[in-house]
Amino acid sequence: MTRPSLRERLKPLELVAMAAVLGAFAGVIALVGSRSIEVAGVLAGVAFIAALLVLAMLALAAGDPTPPEGEERPVLEREKAPRRSRRSRRG
Repeated sequence: MTRPSLRERLKPLELVAMAAVLGAFAGVIALVGSRSIEVAGVLAGVAFIAALLVLAMLALAAGDPTPPEGEERPVLEREKAPRRSRRSRRG
């Protein structure tokens, strides 16, 4: 099994850093608009969590299109299960 590259190991840290920047930006905008530190803190936290959630879902959806041999595909790229017939079986 091969070790992940430095870029692959730092990918989660990049996502958290981007979410932190978006949360800080939302906090600064809220602080300028409301002049209340409590409101700015709450909005910064909500923006951080929302950004982290969205970025994580986008990273999950992107996935690696060609996984290494022997590994399963990402959840969102798996083939759909065959549809079952709606007809009831008579026995």
